[in-house]
Amino acid sequence: MSGCLLADIGGTKARFAVLRDSRLGAVETLATRDYANAIDAIRDFLGRHSEHGIDSAVIAGAGPVQDGRCALTNASWVLDSGELAKALGLRTAKVVNDLVALAWAAPEFVASDVITIGRGQAAASEPIVLIAPGTGLGMACFVPDGAQAMASEGGHATLASTTDDEAAAVKFLHRRYGHVSAERVLSGGGLVNLYDALADHQGAQPPSLAPEEIVRTAIDGQSERARRALDMFCAFLGSVAGNAALTFAARGGVLIAGGIAPRIVDYLRKADFRERFENKGRLRDYLARIPTRIVIRPDPAFLGLAALANRDRAGART
Repeated sequence: MSGCLLADIGGTKARFAVLRDSRLGAVETLATRDYANAIDAIRDFLGRHSEHGIDSAVIAGAGPVQDGRCALTNASWVLDSGELAKALGLRTAKVVNDLVALAWAAPEFVASDVITIGRGQAAASEPIVLIAPGTGLGMACFVPDGAQAMASEGGHATLASTTDDEAAAVKFLHRRYGHVSAERVLSGGGLVNLYDALADHQGAQPPSLAPEEIVRTAIDGQSERARRALDMFCAFLGSVAGNAALTFAARGGVLIAGGIAPRIVDYLRKADFRERFENKGRLRDYLARIPTRIVIRPDPAFLGLAALANRDRAGART
């Protein structure tokens, strides 16, 4: 049987695998910057993995999808379902938002795929919110009753501050960007922004640090400024996650994925993440009953991509 190409394409990395007979092959990661466009990257991957044929594709992109077309928010690639199918000789190609793919993975997760922070118990058949800080900040919702995934661009909603330090950081970022969205702090670049904002508030001009260095020096206790930046990141994440839970009435829980959260699980436990999640005034008790879970499964979006591909194939046979 011909296989289905699965792809999870973000601003930094493009991940590919082949689904054949409902079995998922190994996931291969390519750097987005190494290719002029998605078609070149896909052809490179398929040159090593399409010996038995590919007739379809389900591709997730980190950006809004309209009419089968996705312009990546943090990279120059454009994913167009019609162009991809034609260029690659496929029967069909589907383009979805990357968090929609992750949302379809939500019902597939098992206990070992997640780590729970705080209290709360998921309510069956109730909406589940997914948030993914990485190169950008993705957001989506999965509704088990009726099996529906809803895309969201909530990561670009205006950010609100709670503390004086956060207000100073937002003011700094307003000077830097104009509009200050949640993604400006809840992403790899967002960690750098928070570090820079703290330095600016202190009148310092530190050397530029990569997000990984900020996390490492914060956890190791080597940098007070990095620790404060990571503390602020965790607090903002709690606030934004709580807002999303309220917006979607996500009594099925909040899942936090992406490249950052799985690396700082222990730090999140000790930080103000969960307190800020619940700290919503008269709705505190409502949020206290909603669980927050960190997705630690590698490449979790491929569970959702495979589920979408299998649904499409089943529909084509009926």
